Amino acid sequence: MCNDYRLEVDIASIMEDFDDLKIKIDLPEGTPNVSAREDIKITDVAPIVRSSASGAELVNRRWSWPGPGGKPVYNFRAEGRQFGSNRCLILADGFYEFTKPEDPKQKRQDKWLFTLAGHRWFCIAGIWRESSVGEAFTMLTIEPGEDVAPYHSRQIVPLPRDRWAAWLDPRVPADDVLVALPKGSLEVLRVFPPAPAQAALL
Repeated sequence: MCNDYRLEVDIASIMEDFDDLKIKIDLPEGTPNVSAREDIKITDVAPIVRSSASGAELVNRRWSWPGPGGKPVYNFRAEGRQFGSNRCLILADGFYEFTKPEDPKQKRQDKWLFTLAGHRWFCIAGIWRESSVGEAFTMLTIEPGEDVAPYHSRQIVPLPRDRWAAWLDPRVPADDVLVALPKGSLEVLRVFPPAPAQAALL
């Protein structure tokens, strides 16, 4: 499951894209820091968009809350749940999955970057809640689609733009939104170890 993602898009582009969709975004805590980040990891603070009284709001919150045993809840199984409140959009332009290395001498796992074809950035379906560490969010997971299945037995839910407003609206059934994208929707690139051509440039 996803424990690392990327966001390298500037705040102006984010706000403009929501405006194009007629989704009004408030900044109740001021403009959040959305500096380019190649790796956003569990317990990091990152931007999310969630429903508000006037439409939606952009805030920075912690990724994961402590579970009953203290382990971070950074992914949350979606099947059988409707999520009638506290939905959020997690801003990203890529997410990572890890697989066992092909080279037995390699200590680190292979790292794969997934991006949404034809989109500079996208949102990931999530929920947020109050916790012992304050408000925090987690990513929802489903059975993997064809693009992710070769790499993992579960997947998070990347949302193209035509699903953003639906996920923010708790009246829309979760099952209508939380579905894997068709084959070929996600582009995959191995970022570690780099391919020979990439390695030559390093």
